[in-house]
Amino acid sequence: MSVFDELKGRAGELKEKATGFVGQNADKIKGGIDQAGNFVDQKTGRKYSSKIDGFQSKASEAVDKTNRNREPGAGSGPEQTPPA
Repeated sequence: MSVFDELKGRAGELKEKATGFVGQNADKIKGGIDQAGNFVDQKTGRKYSSKIDGFQSKASEAVDKTNRNREPGAGSGPEQTPPA
């Protein structure tokens, strides 16, 4: 097994863990996105409100998409054993 194969496997494991974390904490993450955006909006004197709102919307959509992909039946299939 090459170093790259091992790194690829580790990256897959980390992706699964991150997806699980997002799924378990989606509401908290989205609340943090809103708070951060509102803070930046206030500090910039609302000069960039439309851009900040767009960022908040896209970030929340990404959390929703990750959460949908985590739901039962939407996974990548049964666990596979890596090649020897």
